Amino acid sequence: MIELRGVSKTVDSGGSPLTILHRLDLELPAGHSVAIVGPSGSGKSTLLGLMAGLDAPTTGEIVVDGTTITSLGEDALARLRGRVIGFVFQFFHLMPSLTAFENVLVPMELAGARDAAARATRLLKEVGLDARMHHYPSQLSGGEQQRVALARALANQPKVLLADEPTGNLDSNNGQHVIDMLYDDNRQRGTTLVLVTHDRELAARADLQILMRDGRVVERIDQSRVAAAQPVAAGGR
Repeated sequence: MIELRGVSKTVDSGGSPLTILHRLDLELPAGHSVAIVGPSGSGKSTLLGLMAGLDAPTTGEIVVDGTTITSLGEDALARLRGRVIGFVFQFFHLMPSLTAFENVLVPMELAGARDAAARATRLLKEVGLDARMHHYPSQLSGGEQQRVALARALANQPKVLLADEPTGNLDSNNGQHVIDMLYDDNRQRGTTLVLVTHDRELAARADLQILMRDGRVVERIDQSRVAAAQPVAAGGR
């Protein structure tokens, strides 16, 4: 579903090159949940932004759902993101001049969905905000804004859902609710979920953990295999 071939990212820093992401090859299987973990500055968010096509790599190719996104122009890339990729940002990135309902509605209208209004209403109900859907972001709490952002990310039923520290600015209750929804969507619809987090407990729920340090992938833990290898307790089935 997502494949990176020789991908790296280098930027200019005070006249000198700074490598944020060293050359890597990575393949993430369709329908799996993947947690990218590591300390601040390890390249996690950069990697996620490259997968989303929000930034371009310095070297290499990125393939998402069979399309080499690194060869697309801006218009084609925007269309693919609208059709295939949902993104949940740490800081919500809602449009302040639009209501919760309108924030969820816009991506569907841009995609030409015929049942956009009904689906926006249904999504906001699913995230527990049907009574707040005509409020503006400034009238919503952080947890409510993140749930609107999640509903927006799910609006076009994307095959790939990317989430960058989605609980970083939430209390434990709201954070747990958002994470439960992300993993529920992964299980129920077979969405490929890629989650950047500092929280090892949340990461432990994923099928695959990718540990990053200093712009490099230093470890991969296939937790689905680990779980399958666990011995059955006495008397258990």
